[in-house]
Amino acid sequence: MVNGSRLGVKIKRKVPIELYPLTEFFQGLEGVKALRDLFGDETESVLNSTKVEFYSSRWGYMGVNDADGHILISAHHMGHSPQRTLYLDILHELFHLRQLKDGKKLFLDEFDYFDSPIEIEAYRFTVKEAKRIGMTDKEIVDYLEVPWADKKQLARFVKKLKLKAS
Repeated sequence: MVNGSRLGVKIKRKVPIELYPLTEFFQGLEGVKALRDLFGDETESVLNSTKVEFYSSRWGYMGVNDADGHILISAHHMGHSPQRTLYLDILHELFHLRQLKDGKKLFLDEFDYFDSPIEIEAYRFTVKEAKRIGMTDKEIVDYLEVPWADKKQLARFVKKLKLKAS
């Protein structure tokens, strides 16, 4: 291991992380019935206190930082994905935030993504909202497809969620 001082280079390891209010980028969420049902009287407080962090990557979508509950969002996803996808994704992540606040561990390494009880619960919530806004089962299945899960995993998951794949 080469010591930084021997290299003549100083590296600051503590980097600032820019956090922004969720409501600066997602406005009107306080009127979403699904979120009101999820957070009750705390809805506006949760939305107003939730922070988002954008990262630069063509890959990735959204996720919750399980250390402090802020939401990480790919700037590329934010800038290029359909509005409906962003809407469902933020609701999905807010459901994970509820799970985190309830003391649940978000990342369960012993499960594949679509077999995780955490994801099943969050996607049931998301699929219910997708149906409410008029998405067909086919559109929902397309929405559920992610690069880190194979077709077999997706097919099992679609069956668990009682969706018709075709």
